Amino acid sequence: MTLSETKEVVITMEKNDIGWNLENSYAELPGLFYTPIELGTVSAPKLVILNRLLAKDLGLDAEALRGPAGINILAGQALPANAKPIAQAYAGHQFGYFTMLGDGRAMLIGEQITPAGERFDIQLKGSGRTPYSRSGDGKAALGPMLREYIISEAMHYLGIPTSRSLAVVMTGDPVYREKTLKGAILTRVAASHIRVGTFEYAAQWGTTADVKTLADYTINRHFPWLQSEQNIYLGLLDEVIKAQAALIAKWQLVGFIHGVMNTDNVSISGETIDYGPCAFMNHYDPETVFSSIDLQGRYAYRNQPNIGLWNLARLAETLIPLVDENQQQALKLVEDSLRKFPSLYQADWLQGMRLKLGIANEGTEDEKLIAELLGLMKQYQADYTNTFVDLTLERTRDKTQSSELYESDAFKDWHDRWKARLERAGQTDQDIRKLMKQSNPVVIPRNHQVEKALLAANEQDDFKPLQQLLAVLQSPYNYNSLNQEYMTPPESSNSPYKTYCGT
Repeated sequence: MTLSETKEVVITMEKNDIGWNLENSYAELPGLFYTPIELGTVSAPKLVILNRLLAKDLGLDAEALRGPAGINILAGQALPANAKPIAQAYAGHQFGYFTMLGDGRAMLIGEQITPAGERFDIQLKGSGRTPYSRSGDGKAALGPMLREYIISEAMHYLGIPTSRSLAVVMTGDPVYREKTLKGAILTRVAASHIRVGTFEYAAQWGTTADVKTLADYTINRHFPWLQSEQNIYLGLLDEVIKAQAALIAKWQLVGFIHGVMNTDNVSISGETIDYGPCAFMNHYDPETVFSSIDLQGRYAYRNQPNIGLWNLARLAETLIPLVDENQQQALKLVEDSLRKFPSLYQADWLQGMRLKLGIANEGTEDEKLIAELLGLMKQYQADYTNTFVDLTLERTRDKTQSSELYESDAFKDWHDRWKARLERAGQTDQDIRKLMKQSNPVVIPRNHQVEKALLAANEQDDFKPLQQLLAVLQSPYNYNSLNQEYMTPPESSNSPYKTYCGT
């Protein structure tokens, strides 16, 4: 289906009044940054899941989206009014090596302006080949698209900035990988898809003027308050540094491992994006790696803050010509900004860990207290999430929650010193519990539960486990209803859990 052939469909969408209110500010950038895309067709589009709450926030009619006209849009073979489908160009350092990339299996259909006046990219992932597909087919399989839906929505309800998932549609067409899989398209919603890799692309294949155009657009879209700054491009770098420090600290606090922190997967807006081989830790181990391709542990849990700084340095390099005409002065300024990252990250992480332990004020001994707990958790292979739940509920002295960690003399000594720290803070027990319950999730998307839901969907066309899991993940801090099925870690296995690139 060509763009000209979609005119009749567009008119139908306008009459249907699904609620689309699209603008295309990114498509107003120079053509260097994107390529217009023609629509494809799919054999038998079928809606698998629709995020009704997100649809409402976007100003969309969920019931209309479930109808044939809505499903055709979500399947990438029809357009809402004012849509301008494009594939975005970008580059990236993948495992440290720079390469040209771009939307190889996604198209941006436009930016939805919500009833609240917010702007969100609407992107169809798995919609087919683009000029950036290289040797790929541009398609996606059902399992990875559902996996991104689950994890991104879980992250949202955990309170972590993230892209969201509006819908998953099966295409009715096969996808050929190691074996034949069911084809699917995810509708992804994001503050934007501007990446560190977008700036790298502009700096490598464009001009300084192109980098400036992209920077001005980014500032106008995400950081408009910088317009009054004396050095707005240094201000841009500072804002992204702060956003990434806060984001990665939140990842660490819930035991989330992104798995593929390439620069093309670093969103300028500070959202978690591109859920490939990501997963959550069970037992605490800073060396944890889930990705099947991360053989050297570059993106291990403990390395995420350092990699975050490395990625930000790549962004800083692209902004040097804009920061100051004097290259040496510009270099000094961006280096000074980058040096702020470790302390910003540490402050965000330390404050989050204090809250997880119910501590409302700062104390000089807090870092040592936290480090000792984490060291004991590693030594005894304690479950990261459940240990903090047990502390929150004061179950570590409960014999029904018996564990090697809780029975150890070292932990009992640590527990006494923690209690003494709380007493010195002068907080009431009620205040302590409130802080801890707000900071320690009861449930996370446990890897084995995610796989269980995906297996049922893929192998049996049974989406009930998926719906049940999503319902639980919408209330991660609900201590009034402890669901042991979703709180229990998997049984020990000689085969470590592995995740794969595929989303």
